[in-house]
Amino acid sequence: MLNSTVLLNDFCYNPLNPIDNNHYLGKKKVKNVILLIGDGMGFSYTTGLRYFNHDSKKGLMNPTIFDRYFVGTQSTYSLDTESNITDSAAAGTALSTGYKTFNGALGINIDKQAVPTVLEYAKFRGKSTGLVGTSQINHATLAAFAAHNESRNQYDKIADDYLDERIDGKHKIDVMLGGGTSYFYRDDRNLIEEFAKNRFGYVTNLQELVTNKNEQLLGLFAPIELPKKIDREPTVPSLSQMTKAALQRLQQNLNGFFLLVEGSQIDWAGHDNDIVGAMSEVIDFEAAFKEAVHFALNREDTMVIATADHSTGGMSIAGNDNYKWNPSVIKSTTSTPYVIAKKLHETKDMAILKDYIHFTIYEEDLKKIQSTIEMEVEDTLQTLINIINYYSNTGWTTKGHTGEDVPIYAYGVNRHLFSGRMENSDIAQILFQIID
Repeated sequence: MLNSTVLLNDFCYNPLNPIDNNHYLGKKKVKNVILLIGDGMGFSYTTGLRYFNHDSKKGLMNPTIFDRYFVGTQSTYSLDTESNITDSAAAGTALSTGYKTFNGALGINIDKQAVPTVLEYAKFRGKSTGLVGTSQINHATLAAFAAHNESRNQYDKIADDYLDERIDGKHKIDVMLGGGTSYFYRDDRNLIEEFAKNRFGYVTNLQELVTNKNEQLLGLFAPIELPKKIDREPTVPSLSQMTKAALQRLQQNLNGFFLLVEGSQIDWAGHDNDIVGAMSEVIDFEAAFKEAVHFALNREDTMVIATADHSTGGMSIAGNDNYKWNPSVIKSTTSTPYVIAKKLHETKDMAILKDYIHFTIYEEDLKKIQSTIEMEVEDTLQTLINIINYYSNTGWTTKGHTGEDVPIYAYGVNRHLFSGRMENSDIAQILFQIID
């Protein structure tokens, strides 16, 4: 088991990215830190949200909440010898530890040494801590703040570490909300039962989340990831509802708290080149950011930062030369293409398309969809994605990550510390000093 307390006692700042101490002049005391990461959420996603909200109305576009609190940008590259485009684990580690590292690594530096995270340091300083996300809560970005492993794929080991590792004898994480039942209830170990024996509450749906009174809480709402917001049943909490529930518990600590909130599946929609899923998840993340800002309103002790770990998909607002992006097409689609494709394969009935797609599809495109129903679900899915991208005029350059800088948004005390351009690892270094 990692001796986190020793690790933190030996803590030192990252020599690879020294910060100018003058940057901290005028720094105010911070009690609470809320860090939100939109996984894969590059500039095109938040710009797309502005277009999405405006649609076809005339006049100037209204700013989104992201526009209001934009302060700077950060570079996302990893130190991987094979690739200079980061994955979520390496980017998460830079954001959590102040050390850039190699792809796949969680909470370790380029020399494969475990290094402390800001979540661990907050706990070491007597604060409460929380992880909230729409993926499994032991997935890469979230795990980078609370685990130390050479491979992000060690999901069972990461889940074990969430329970087993302690700081000064206390549980490292006080609130965990997201997906991942399959990793916490296994043939070899029942972590849910063990958390309950350690006085954690356990909830599986929105009603239980709202009514549970435990200060320490494990909430698992899906076997692996949650459904995307547009596909979610009312019994499954939104990212903002999970954020609110976490804040209600964490704020009870008089020493304050550190909370990480991840909009996990913006990235997954980007990998699929699925604009319907992407806008659904950005909207879900925006609501969580609003919840965090609402908590910080009129407080002099709380810092809210929102950023991305990288961008995904090379999304472009307009994919051809007709100079018009059509968000109305996206709004007229009431489920993700994946849900529609599955339903088509279950029913073999093209008529059900009208239940999900409320824009006119040309006959030749209907025939393309029809021709895939006897193939694999993946074939139907890709055809639907291609059609929606074409009709909405959304462009993509890749199904992988891209290496451009990503935005930083901040609200509350010390927001000026995140202004300008910085490395992703600088964000962690600032947070370490703020917490200290």
